[in-house]
Amino acid sequence: MQHIKTDICVIGAGSGGLSVASGAVQMGARVILLEGHRMGGDCLNYGCVPSKALLAAGKAVQARRQAAFGLPALDPAPDHSAAMTHVRATIAAIAPHDSVERFQGLGVRVIQEYGHFISPDTVEAGAHRITARRFVIATGSVPALPPIDGLGDVPHLTNETIFNLPEAPGHLLILGGGPIGIEMAQAHRRLGCRVTVIEAGRALGREDPEAAALVLTTLRAEGVEIIEGASVERVSGRAGAIELQVAGGTVFLGTHLLVAAGRRPALERLNLDAAGVAHTSAGVTVDARLRSTNRRVLAIGDAAGQGQFTHLAGYHAGVVIRSILFSLPAIARHDHIPRVTYTEPEIAQVGLTESEARQRHGAALEVIHLGLDANDRALAEGRTDGFIKLMAHKGRPAGVTIVGPGAGEMIAPWSMMLANRLKLSALAGTVLPYPTQAELSKRAAGAYFSPRLFGNAWVKRVVGLVQRILP
Repeated sequence: MQHIKTDICVIGAGSGGLSVASGAVQMGARVILLEGHRMGGDCLNYGCVPSKALLAAGKAVQARRQAAFGLPALDPAPDHSAAMTHVRATIAAIAPHDSVERFQGLGVRVIQEYGHFISPDTVEAGAHRITARRFVIATGSVPALPPIDGLGDVPHLTNETIFNLPEAPGHLLILGGGPIGIEMAQAHRRLGCRVTVIEAGRALGREDPEAAALVLTTLRAEGVEIIEGASVERVSGRAGAIELQVAGGTVFLGTHLLVAAGRRPALERLNLDAAGVAHTSAGVTVDARLRSTNRRVLAIGDAAGQGQFTHLAGYHAGVVIRSILFSLPAIARHDHIPRVTYTEPEIAQVGLTESEARQRHGAALEVIHLGLDANDRALAEGRTDGFIKLMAHKGRPAGVTIVGPGAGEMIAPWSMMLANRLKLSALAGTVLPYPTQAELSKRAAGAYFSPRLFGNAWVKRVVGLVQRILP
């Protein structure tokens, strides 16, 4: 057993852990990074990267199917194998950035073993015993399997295995209508599969209902069957012949089953009790500085139980680096963290939804709603299905919902606005290139001021007075 002493021991080489390790070592700290599985974690290997690559392949097929600008529609034969080749190539192109070799080159000592606590200040990983001044738990999350009768006895897929399929599913049943389930539904449908999504509540239930409805209408028009308000009670069958029975007795038949019913923090291997680290099924119990009940141990990303986004883990990494390296009172905020569902059209959200904002601000809230058909770039490209919804309170954005092509890109300035607590005048006064979809955001910000300027009797009186007295 080799005993190592270090400044920081990072447990988990997903996006958050890699950010902590690279940032800390380049600023002079001694860093040990533990990873018993694949560098890059879920995002690179099973999540953001492969799912967006598969969606891009499906989008390319769909674009050829649609008649536009006087060009006839085509009927291309979807090639699932080619799409998966693109997925693997995308992962391979990004992997070197997250590799053991790169991090060793930066000065990080990478130990390719799982780690677990044996005391409040020591972790054991394979033949290594590591004592550190600070530990950062960045173990991410794993697919959650709901307690459904028979599920454990039937072959099923998760986001960790669906990208390994050698052939396209004949009829893919998807258990769960959240972002993962809906994204995979559209991608596979466009690649030629029959798809049925079964959701116990409302599909895309966290999102603005108006925005979600636009996306779900699009998927249904493409042939995705979406069943809402249907609770699965039993799973049975075998490979190639899966049966889902929902409350009321209806049975859905398919060849493959994808379980997309949420994720849970990956904490089982850590032996947190030995470290005196409190935790629940939601994650490590942390304070606003992401510190656990053991002052030596911090948690970030999915493991911290405060959201499951790659960019959130990266943000958390910056917070703990300031705290660990400089002893600064860095506090994690979560009111400015955006989220995007990468269907076509996309849904992007930052801050409060309309219903959340109305609950918080009541009658003082102003909601500005503009359709993409009010944007010249969208009109020129024939992509006008969608809208922006701005929730404004006392001259500042409280939240923004965007649905439409490129919504994930359009949310960027609003994320900056909320992160820096800027007033709407900052965007309203910004000069943007014409024609761009980004202008719709500026127009929404300007719409907040329009009634205060153009419909204001005092403004008209002042203007009239100035015009009379000026030479």
